[in-house]
Amino acid sequence: MKNKWRILKIAITVILFGFLLSFSLKRFNEAKLETIKVKLNPTKPEVYFIDEKEIRSIVQKNNPTQKIGDVDIPKIEKLINNLPSIDSANVFLNLNGTLNVDIRQKVPVFRLTKNGNTFYVDAKGNEFPLSKTYSHPSMLVNGNVEKSEYPALVELVKKIEEDPFSKKYFIGISKIKGSYNLLPVEGNYKVEIGDLERIDLKVKGFKTFMEKVLSYKSPDVYNKISLKYENQIVTTLNPNFAENDSLLALGKKEMEKLPDLVKRKQLAELKERQLKKK
Repeated sequence: MKNKWRILKIAITVILFGFLLSFSLKRFNEAKLETIKVKLNPTKPEVYFIDEKEIRSIVQKNNPTQKIGDVDIPKIEKLINNLPSIDSANVFLNLNGTLNVDIRQKVPVFRLTKNGNTFYVDAKGNEFPLSKTYSHPSMLVNGNVEKSEYPALVELVKKIEEDPFSKKYFIGISKIKGSYNLLPVEGNYKVEIGDLERIDLKVKGFKTFMEKVLSYKSPDVYNKISLKYENQIVTTLNPNFAENDSLLALGKKEMEKLPDLVKRKQLAELKERQLKKK
């Protein structure tokens, strides 16, 4: 008999608990969604592609009844994650009825112009479009850069950004006929680095050239300073710089002498062979 009463009590308790739970859930689901808490996680450097107002607007548009029970969390999370500037988004609901949206934005490493299109590339190699409301200051890159080159290019940009000397002198990077060039802030010359290997050594070479040569001259003296050859720096004079006229004229004269020098060398070799035969 006691066991029957015990079982009956347990059954009544479970039924009451289920009824109260059902009632509470119904009341909770029917309640209005009052609070949407948006957290934009800090990035380094800071970016401002999206703001809390835009996120709240997405939530409200996809919950027309404004009821907690009608919030489609997977759908909202997917919509936010599909935004081009979003790296990750996590949406969840607290027991107090607060909808939380935790967001991390993508941080551009460089801004690439390729085949007439311009877009950002982040540290993971993800491409995403420019924003109509916000422009992030980043290294300018142009040329036919392949996606497979993004990791090495990201490392190059990071090294430039982290080195005070490089950050002061270089404003952009270009790729011409498979060869990379660093574009300086002053002057119309380009610093040719060739491939993306031995970057530290190449930048060190330019620093030395800058300190010992270029710092005493006008930045318009050269058209190109090439660092792509191992253990040497090759320069090309700017033909439109007036002070180079005499050097270019001298160089032209020396080039004109080359055929005569070649002929003389060939005659000397011929005479030497004739003497050996005698």
